[in-house]
Amino acid sequence: MVTPDQFRWAEALSLEKLHGEAGAHFVAERIGAQALAGDESGVERFLQIADRLKAYMCVTGPSA
Repeated sequence: MVTPDQFRWAEALSLEKLHGEAGAHFVAERIGAQALAGDESGVERFLQIADRLKAYMCVTGPSA
């Protein structure tokens, strides 16, 4: 069974693979869009993804 934490890591890693260094920008845009829509759970989800993406980038550095 996949935990919510593992699922957020999977989302973050998928976004990094799809968008590379632009992944952080994509996540920031999604946070803004969710906030404008009044979707608090969506904002929280993307904030969690952003935290994991940042942690991953700190360990691995920017993608090539």
